[in-house]
Amino acid sequence: LFKALDIDRWDLECEFNNTDHRTDLNGVDRLIVRRGQVFTISLYLRSGNYQPGVGSLDLVAETGPQPSEQYGTRASFGLSADIDTSRWSAAVTGPPGDTLTLSICAAPDAPIGRYTLTLGASGQIEFILLYNPWCPDDAVYMDNEKSLEEYVLSQDGIIFRGSSKHPIATPWNFGQVPTPTFSGLLLLGRWTDDYEGGVSPMFWRGSVEILRNWDSQACQPVRYGQCWVFAAVACSISRALGIPCRVVTNYFSAHDTNGNLVIERYINENGEPIQSRDMIWNYHCWLESWMTRPDLKSEFNGWQASDPTPQEKSEGVYCCGPIPVRAIKEGDLMFKYDALFVFSEVNADVVTFRKNKDGSTSQVYSTAVVGQKISTKSVGSDAREDITHLYKYPEGSDEEREAFKKANHQNKLLHQQQNPGLHVTIKVTSDMSKGCDFDVFAVVTNNTQSEKKCRLLFGSCAVSYSGVTGGNCGFKDLLNVELPPGGERRVALRLNYSKYGALLTEDNLIRLGALLLDYTTKESTLAVRNIVLENPEIKVRILGEPKVNRKLAAEITLQNTLPVQLDNCCFTIEGANLTGGCVISETLNSSVGPGEDAKVKIYFTPSHSGLRKLVVDFNSSKLSHVKGYRNVIIGK
Repeated sequence: LFKALDIDRWDLECEFNNTDHRTDLNGVDRLIVRRGQVFTISLYLRSGNYQPGVGSLDLVAETGPQPSEQYGTRASFGLSADIDTSRWSAAVTGPPGDTLTLSICAAPDAPIGRYTLTLGASGQIEFILLYNPWCPDDAVYMDNEKSLEEYVLSQDGIIFRGSSKHPIATPWNFGQVPTPTFSGLLLLGRWTDDYEGGVSPMFWRGSVEILRNWDSQACQPVRYGQCWVFAAVACSISRALGIPCRVVTNYFSAHDTNGNLVIERYINENGEPIQSRDMIWNYHCWLESWMTRPDLKSEFNGWQASDPTPQEKSEGVYCCGPIPVRAIKEGDLMFKYDALFVFSEVNADVVTFRKNKDGSTSQVYSTAVVGQKISTKSVGSDAREDITHLYKYPEGSDEEREAFKKANHQNKLLHQQQNPGLHVTIKVTSDMSKGCDFDVFAVVTNNTQSEKKCRLLFGSCAVSYSGVTGGNCGFKDLLNVELPPGGERRVALRLNYSKYGALLTEDNLIRLGALLLDYTTKESTLAVRNIVLENPEIKVRILGEPKVNRKLAAEITLQNTLPVQLDNCCFTIEGANLTGGCVISETLNSSVGPGEDAKVKIYFTPSHSGLRKLVVDFNSSKLSHVKGYRNVIIGK
C-alpha cells in the first residue's frame, strides 16, 4: 500500500538551483530553472519517515490561465525510481528519513512561464521555467560553451552603427533583466527630431533602464526607440528567457515597400535626392535567434532573423520573422516568415532615375549595392564579426545567380547596367571629425578612347541613418570638365563646421553625391557616399584595485574638439554588476572652451567579479550623446 507523504514545509534551495541552472544573475530570491534539467528541493515531513516503494507523492505542474494537458500547460506525475529528463518526472534522491531531497525535471519541450507545482495535498510551490540552450533535447540547444556565454549570459555588448566604410562600436548594457512577462507594446519608435513626451533614442545606454521605465509607467510604451534600441531590448528579453541571440547590423539596408525587390531612387537635376517610400537606410539593426525549425527542413535550423522595429505589416501586424538566415542566402522566399522583406533588405536592386524640369525621367548609372558588411559582435571580444557570408553568396558567383533564380529576382538577373565609360567615385580623408573643416573629393575618370566633356554636380547634405535628408552642407557645379582618353580629374568640396554643424542630426551623417553628365551621350553617372563624423573620444581611467564590493573611481575625460564653448556638461555611467543597477551622473560646474578638457570622477562599487563593461555617456549644449566605454576586470 502506498502512503501519501505528510509534508510540513519545504526549502526551494533557490541559491543552489539558480546557480546550477545559470539563472542566478536574475537573483536568488525566487526559484528560476531551465527545462530538461534537474533541480532539487528539500521536503520536511510532519509525521512518519519516507520509505522507498511505500511513500507516494502526486505532483501537478501548471502554467497559464487555463492549464491543459492537451496543450502541454498541465502535467501530472508521481515519484519514480529515477529521473527521466525527457519528460516531467520526480524522484527522491536523498536517504530515507523525515527530511527528503526531491529531484524534479521539467520536460525539455514544456512551455516556459510561471508555474505552480502542487505537492499532493500539502500545498503548492511556485517557480519560473526557462528555455535551456544547454540541453540537447531543447529546441534552442547550442553546442558551444563560449557562444552560450556570449549569446545567453553576457550582460553587456557592442552594437555597430556608423557607416559601412566606418563602423562605430556602440556599447550597450543588455543586463540580465528579471524574467519578463510582457504583453502589449513596450517601446514606441520615432524617426524625426521631435521627441516631445519622451527622449531621443540616442539617450539610452542599455535595456535595463527602458524595461524599468516600462514597468514603473504601468506598462505604457517607453518613448522613444529606433532600430538598434528595438533590437537591443528584444535581445535582452530573449536572453532572459534562455534563447541564444545577437544584434545584427546591415549596412546600406533596403526598405522595399512594394515587394518587387527593387529600390527606385529619384534625384533632381542637381543630383539631390527626392524622398520616396522606398528607401535605403545607412544601417539597420535586427535580431538573430538560435533555434530549430520543426516546421521546415533540418538545414534551416540555427540562426533565425527577426526584426522588432515596426516597419511594414505582416499579416496585419507590425512584425517581421523569424526567417532562417539560410533561407535568405538560398533565395527560398516561400518559407515563413517574411522572407521576401528580409531578402530585399540585403539583396534589392537599386535603380536611380533623374527627374528633369520638363517632367521627364532618365535612368542614371549607379553602382549602389545594398546589404554590405553585415556585422555583429564577436564571441568573447569587442571585435566586429562580418557575417555577410551567412546571408549572401559572393557577388557574381554561380551560387548567387542560383539564389536569385529561386527568388525570381529578375532585375538582378536580366537588367545589368552597362558602365558608360565615364566613372565617378567619392574619396575622403581620415580627418573627418565633428567640429573640423575638411575636404571631400569627387574623382572623375574617362575610361573611353575619346575625349570627354561633361558637367559635374558635387553636393552634400545632412542625412539621418534611416535615409531622410536635411539641409545643404556644401555644393559645387562645374559646367566644363574636360577629360582626355584615360584621363582623371580630382575635384575638392570643402565642408565647413560653420555650415554643417547646425544641420547635422544626432547620427552625425552627411550624404555626399556626385552626378556626372556626359554632354555627348547625354548619359548620367551617380556616386553616393555617406560619411560619419567622429565625436570626440571619451577616455576612462579606473582608479583603485578593481575588486568586488570595493569602491572605485572612474576618471573620465573628453576634449572639446569643437570651435565653440560647451555648457551644461554631464557625464553618465552605467554597467551591469558595476553600478548597482543604477545610472550615475556627474555634472560639471563650469563651461568647457574649445580645446579644453571636460573631466570628472564618478564613484561606483562592483557587485560581481569578472570582465565588466562600464558604459559612459556625455551630453552638453552643443555636443550630445557621445558614447564611450571601458572594460574592467573585477577581482574577487
